[in-house]
Formats: sequence, structure tokens, C-alpha cells
Amino acid sequence: MNPLLDRIRIDPNVCFGKPTIRGTRLWVSLILDLLASGVTADELIADYPQLTNEDIRAAMAYGAEAARERIIPVPTERVA
Repeated sequence: MNPLLDRIRIDPNVCFGKPTIRGTRLWVSLILDLLASGVTADELIADYPQLTNEDIRAAMAYGAEAARERIIPVPTERVA
């Protein structure tokens, strides 16, 4: 298991049990959404100073693990 995942917490009493960065109420999905939309790690840290680079890497590691564990429907493009 990736040691970065120790930075992720799932607590049913915090943020409805969604995966968050340890010690925060920042959802892993929020961080991944922002990264996917083009926000840089430096911009994330500027906007959320409680985050560290390791927290951002932990969110990406969690996303990678989630992608390995289940199928996520993604629209496919038909080839003509």
C-alpha cells in the first residue's frame, strides 16, 4: 500500500464519510477535480494553505487506487 494513503481519512462523522485529507475537511475529490481542471499544486496550496505537496500527492494516489479497484464509466468516442 502506498504510504501516502496514510494522509487520507474516511470518517462517517466528517464530510458525510467522504475521503478527506487528514486533519482537514477538504475532500479528495475536490482536489482531484481542481487538478483535472488545470489548477496547479502551487495554486491549490495558495488557496488552501493547510495543504502540502504530500497531501496533493496523497489525493492523486488515492485516485489511482480507486481507479484500480472499480470500473468508472467514461463516455467513449465512436470511430467512424
